[in-house]
Amino acid sequence: MFFVYSLGSEDGVHWYVGITDDVQRRLMEHNDGRSVHTNKYRPWRLSSYTAFIDRKRAEKFECYLKSHSGRAFVKRHL
Repeated sequence: MFFVYSLGSEDGVHWYVGITDDVQRRLMEHNDGRSVHTNKYRPWRLSSYTAFIDRKRAEKFECYLKSHSGRAFVKRHL
C-alpha cells in the first residue's frame, strides 16, 4: 500500500506533500531533519493521507497535489 501525505509546519505557513509506504516512519524522518527539503520548517504535523494500492495512481495524485490546482484543492479541503 502507498500513501500520499500532506504535512503542515507548526507555524502554519509551510506545507509539504509526499509519497511513502509508511506514514509514521516518514513523519518521524521529517521531524528528525533527515529531509533536506523540510528540515528548516520543523516540527511538522500530519495533515492528511490517502491510501492507494497502485503506486502509479499514488504518484499521479501526488503530482496533482503539487500542481497549481492541486494546491488550491489542498487549501480548501485538506
